[in-house]
Amino acid sequence: MSEPLVLVADAGPVRTLTLNRPAALNSFTGALHAELRAALDDAAATASVRALILTGAGRGFCAGQDLNDPGMAAGADGKVDIGAVIEANYKPLALKVRAMPVPVIAAVNGVAAGAGANLALGCDIVIAARSASFIQAFSKIGLVPDCGGTWLLPRLLGRARALGLALTGDKLPADEAWRMGLIWQCVEDSALADASMALAQRLAAMPVKALAATRQAFDAAALMGMDDALALEARVQRELGHQTDFAEGVAAFQQKRAPQFKDR
Repeated sequence: MSEPLVLVADAGPVRTLTLNRPAALNSFTGALHAELRAALDDAAATASVRALILTGAGRGFCAGQDLNDPGMAAGADGKVDIGAVIEANYKPLALKVRAMPVPVIAAVNGVAAGAGANLALGCDIVIAARSASFIQAFSKIGLVPDCGGTWLLPRLLGRARALGLALTGDKLPADEAWRMGLIWQCVEDSALADASMALAQRLAAMPVKALAATRQAFDAAALMGMDDALALEARVQRELGHQTDFAEGVAAFQQKRAPQFKDR
């Protein structure tokens, strides 16, 4: 029986999903996409999961699309319909990550290239090992950034840096990505697993419904004027103010005790 393409491990309220094609630097195939989407759906549906870590097995996080996958085969006209691959796999994956009901941490343990880089950057928080790197490899094969890259990069870096990375396809070392503000943290390789788990456990103990709502509000406000963003804040605060986590947080503050958050 073949080994799963996505390894699933729980540590209390934290679930880790590990892309498991190490011999191919965890590059994407249709089968890997299917297992990852199913794993994300299961994590979203499991009430005990309050934070998620996404990482890769072996020496890489994800090298993007496996160009040898049958899904990349040419059709009768001799051409590859990459748009169909995007619609079937990368679009739903990017949207699913952004819609998770819990915080999602990318623990980037090596190369993150092409769609692999943008999958990581689409997570809520990115922690990278010092030896890791990010490569917008699309221009090297005559394509544009996908898996949300055209939306993410200008918002994270501004137009000049986003275009520079996308047009050149240059490797961006993790420590430089941190200095540019592209990722949250760069740590020593030996510290990546512990740092990611410590942050995930910390977030899992927080009001995760509000954390997920914060991500959603940020994404929505990026497309709004200030008046609409203020109205959005009022709507979200009204909803969260009716949740038990808000009452618990206020009570814990007043009683000078640690809160016990449970909403999800």
